[in-house]
Amino acid sequence: MRRCLVFAFVAASATLPTRSVAQNDPALASRIATIIERPEFRHALWGIEIYDADANRPLYVLNEDKLFTPGSTTKLLSAGTALAKLGPTHRFSTKIYRTGPISSSGTLSGDLVLVASGDPNLSQRLQPDGSLAFENHDHSYGGAPDTKAVPGDPLVVIRQLAAQVAAHGIKRITGRVLIDASLYAEGTRELGTGVVVSPIMVNDNVLDVVAAPGAKVGDPLQLTVTPATRYARILNRTRTVPADSAASIDQADSVSADGSVTVTVTGGMPLGKAAILYAYAVPSPSRFAQAVLTEALIAAGVSVTPTRVGPSPDFAKLAASYAATNLVAEHRSAPATEMVKVVLKVSQNMHASGLPMLMGALYGTKGQNGFDVEREWLQSVGLDTKGAQQADGAGGDAHFTPAFMVSFLQMMSKRPDFASFKAALPVLGRDGTLYQIQPQSPAAGHVFAKTGTFALGDPLNQGLLVTGKGLAGYATTESGRNLIVVVYVNNVFVSLAPDEITRVVGQALGEVAATTWSIR
Repeated sequence: MRRCLVFAFVAASATLPTRSVAQNDPALASRIATIIERPEFRHALWGIEIYDADANRPLYVLNEDKLFTPGSTTKLLSAGTALAKLGPTHRFSTKIYRTGPISSSGTLSGDLVLVASGDPNLSQRLQPDGSLAFENHDHSYGGAPDTKAVPGDPLVVIRQLAAQVAAHGIKRITGRVLIDASLYAEGTRELGTGVVVSPIMVNDNVLDVVAAPGAKVGDPLQLTVTPATRYARILNRTRTVPADSAASIDQADSVSADGSVTVTVTGGMPLGKAAILYAYAVPSPSRFAQAVLTEALIAAGVSVTPTRVGPSPDFAKLAASYAATNLVAEHRSAPATEMVKVVLKVSQNMHASGLPMLMGALYGTKGQNGFDVEREWLQSVGLDTKGAQQADGAGGDAHFTPAFMVSFLQMMSKRPDFASFKAALPVLGRDGTLYQIQPQSPAAGHVFAKTGTFALGDPLNQGLLVTGKGLAGYATTESGRNLIVVVYVNNVFVSLAPDEITRVVGQALGEVAATTWSIR
């Protein structure tokens, strides 16, 4: 049986075995030095800890007690906290209630209210076997050649809910179709892709806009929008440009009086270029959900009066109607282990950004927020949070020491839900955000780790400054040793060439992780 290695930054946990002082393995240190001393990292700062989880001692450390910008490795804490608090078998329940009686003719005299539960996967991800499907390059990260949406109808859950409403004998609704998204505040845009965070998440709160060049230079691009909905009107102001040109697509929107949006798409794509998916983040997830649910009800044979934008409903008052006798539709999610898998495999920013808000709403007391809940849990399992700073769930505002992250990963490895947590991590050279990293290495398939990236524009040098790049997780050596691996590098200059961050920095972190394969 092979054993795992874990790399991370973190101080030793009070409840975990005391770790011995690191004495860097000379052979391992030499292999790592050939990577981190390359000219492209001249101005960079590295933080590394490679930890032998079996012998309970570090094998290699470098700046392990310094704080680093970790990027999306932050999601390890958000997902781990959610998994621990919810429990691996937790299922979200999204319900629709009626607020009035149904006549013998099928008329509902009252409102229909969908109560958002915080389920992040009201989409086509749910598979017949109960698992959640994902694409390695998630559709929320639009604009890359390999960006894809999971195949299927993104409104399948909404249509199923609408069908249940119709099956309850409702043929006409005199009141409103409402979305109760009061579980936690809607409106924050997560710091990576700008998608709006909300307890209601239909198709990840984006529209998929697939752009393809026209037949000849000057022709408008062919735009296909999914899901198709009257909520969004698309104005196509694009053009097909010569084949040797660069693609450049921009979106601008405005909100109409009825709450719908007009999206103006501008820019161009080169002639002959393959179609690319661009994500449009809806400005109001609850209004988007309201629109597509209304359309689904009409398609299911229910007569609905279109809801106009007006004063916000008093959901505290409407909640008196949220009783079992008034339940007309319900959707139960995949288990929490599957939710965590989507968050970690594809680094789903909006899902992760909502997790602290969800934790605060479900488990916070006396005005506590989600970070209070997370801190109390981390400290209860013996971790010293002085080696960490976190202000969002996805990694746009966070700092960790490698030592802290090692201790966190070590703690997670001792939990009963560890197998599910580890299985949710990207696999080196195989899937998720690591699918293109070191695919030919002997270590491919044997490193299970979360990645992270944070970068700033550098117009002075016509490039980018990668202020944070990270890899943190577990590795298995050829000889069967279990390791924890955490690798951070901050402040690397790269050019604006496509995929340069991955080529220069991502591959280097993967190489460091892969050096563990030959440890005996």
